[in-house]
Amino acid sequence: MDVLLQNNLLSLILFIPTVGAVIVALLPGDQEDLIRWVAFAVSLFPFGLTLALWARFDPAASGFQFEEHYLWFTVINSTYHLGVDGISLPMVLLTTLLTPLALLFSFSIKEKVKAYMALFLMLETGMLGVFLSLDLILFFLFWEVGLIPMYFLINIWGSANRQYASFKFFIYTMAGSLGLLLAIQTIGLTLGSFDMLNAFDKWKDFSNPIYGIPAGTIRAVAFWAFTIAFAIKVPVWPFHTWLPDAHTEAPTAGSMILAGVLLKLGAYGFLRLVLPLYPAEAAQFSGVLAVLALLAIVAGALASFGQTDFKRLVAYSSINHMGFVVLGIAVAAYMRGAQFPDPGDAIMAANGAVLQMFNHGLSAAGMFLLVGVIYDRTHTRDLRELGGLFPLAPIYGGILIFTSMASLGLPGLNGFVSEFMVVRGAWPVFTLITAVAMLGLLMTGAYILKGIGRVLHGPLNAKWVGHSLEISPREVIAIAPLMALMLALGVWPSWLVHVINETITRLLS
Repeated sequence: MDVLLQNNLLSLILFIPTVGAVIVALLPGDQEDLIRWVAFAVSLFPFGLTLALWARFDPAASGFQFEEHYLWFTVINSTYHLGVDGISLPMVLLTTLLTPLALLFSFSIKEKVKAYMALFLMLETGMLGVFLSLDLILFFLFWEVGLIPMYFLINIWGSANRQYASFKFFIYTMAGSLGLLLAIQTIGLTLGSFDMLNAFDKWKDFSNPIYGIPAGTIRAVAFWAFTIAFAIKVPVWPFHTWLPDAHTEAPTAGSMILAGVLLKLGAYGFLRLVLPLYPAEAAQFSGVLAVLALLAIVAGALASFGQTDFKRLVAYSSINHMGFVVLGIAVAAYMRGAQFPDPGDAIMAANGAVLQMFNHGLSAAGMFLLVGVIYDRTHTRDLRELGGLFPLAPIYGGILIFTSMASLGLPGLNGFVSEFMVVRGAWPVFTLITAVAMLGLLMTGAYILKGIGRVLHGPLNAKWVGHSLEISPREVIAIAPLMALMLALGVWPSWLVHVINETITRLLS
């Protein structure tokens, strides 16, 4: 058993959800409670194996660990190649943690339960595959696998405008994927291999013309194909418009995963592929990326403040918070082509970016869960129809305030640590941009307080008197691990930063 875990641990984490989806699909459709519990139980196995992976992972070791490398698509020299490092491991942990919590919250789903649970487990495999793949074709395959289940989750179990939102999500993501596939094919066929490690070594220095086209031109076109695909997924302004619609119309658990994990695929793509494959181009256009990050931070916060739909307010906040991730990546990209007076600044910003990916996954998933709780009771997300609900749901109110403060970036909770690291690292590099981005932080406080005030405080809306609005024990269990991690990372972030820092330092050295 120990040999199996050592040699195939990543494959087990990756494909157990798929096996679970098949099992769920074979269960009798009328046994809905059984389907729910089987799906939830299956989702716990990847999380347990990820904890075992975490315990065995050595942050000081160079390169990727727990690698699995097998022949797969020999005609084009693409292989089944998996591995983890300090950037991918936190994302695997985040994915395997949020999936069972989202499924637990989804026990309230009454329509087509079997299909819902099976699609959710397939979605987990797609997300994990992106973080674990070390082959470009394999990376793209899982990138697309994650798109299809989310489309159906929004389209079938979403709100009133779900067809429009799911179609928009699909079109935006697919548009970026087309360029990404062509760029991947260019790299693989040029180098004779789709292995990422081979591409990291050779593609950035490739100088031979291809069909008479200068290598620099080919590399520049491929760079923008990668960049646009990942920018859409983050999403970076002006590619962000699909996000509020998808978030607003998705079922609550779908929004939890969409904000908690799927947005991170784009940021992960920048760190995993763009910086190692295109260091010169990344450095050249790092200023552009920093400006786009600034627009996301400020415009996302302003748009969030202007919402009257509680879920849409939280949706726009994701654009704001992911802007800090992009700013940290921009600093890392700049370092690839510049000599820093203190390289530690760029390393701190990049560490903060990865930590912010993890932290935002926790707080955004928690916020969407809490929006779902109040919507299930009141059947409205309109902030103008709520108000003064704290006396009717004091436990819910306390949890909402705690999670909102983590999202806001209150010192002592997780959001503060990662955003501070990004801002501190970016200040010596993009000083003016960082200074203006502080307007986004100011507005973050404004929209968070607006949300809390409109839901919990002020005059009690008499229409809710006599209604049972309190959060249920099952929902408390679903959000409790997120709250524990928000606090743990706020007071002791080094347990996660230590894992990230070693890989980031090697990437930028």
